[in-house]
Amino acid sequence: MFWLTERFLSIQGEGRYAGVPSYFLRTGGCNLHCPGFGAKYEVDGEKRAGCDTWFAVDRAFADRWQAVESAEELLEAADREFVRLGYRPHVVVTGGEPLIYATDPVFYGVIEGLVERQIAVTFETNGTVELDFENFPAYRHAVFALSVKLSNSGEPAQRRLNAVALKKIAAESQEYFLKFTLDRQMVESGRALEEIAEIRSIVPEAEVFCMPVGESCSTIRYNDRPVFDFCIRNNFRYSDRLHIRIFDMTQGV
Repeated sequence: MFWLTERFLSIQGEGRYAGVPSYFLRTGGCNLHCPGFGAKYEVDGEKRAGCDTWFAVDRAFADRWQAVESAEELLEAADREFVRLGYRPHVVVTGGEPLIYATDPVFYGVIEGLVERQIAVTFETNGTVELDFENFPAYRHAVFALSVKLSNSGEPAQRRLNAVALKKIAAESQEYFLKFTLDRQMVESGRALEEIAEIRSIVPEAEVFCMPVGESCSTIRYNDRPVFDFCIRNNFRYSDRLHIRIFDMTQGV
């Protein structure tokens, strides 16, 4: 069994496949919290801060999550939606951190079923979970968008960096790339380049995408130009965040 917070059809808004119609499965729960990203929300009057998908991270919202107990039921529901749609979109498995469920039989059954249907699968992951590709070979057929967290996440290095996990993904998966979330201060201080260089030393062949921090249009606008210029200076790929830019929100889009 694993937790799902939402599923919806949208456009991939970030990274290498930005602009591609995609069916999102957003899992509940995460092994990080990332208070440094500063998205503010409340739980019973208590003010908290986290990443832009706090509703899928903070277990205070678990009563709103759906327990998925059958891979076949979820796959059949997706099949029906794709028939109505008239094509099979990419499937993006995001969170939270979806790979905390990597060994769960139901979760793996969903991924295995998608791969058997020859549907493109992308995991949006923080890259901290060590995968067992030998016993769970369907993961080899997925794309890994490695959203490795930097110090601006507010997480200590020993929690947000796992060199073994990154090297395994680089060695075993069919495709992967790095995706960093940057703010103006991180870029202007020089820390962004230093920390990205450290991570690239672990997976030197990975293409690098950088995108601005923000859970709203206003915060995206505050950070986008410095990140844009940073990418030009360092030959990185700039990634916008289309869903936030268009909808000014992160849930259900």
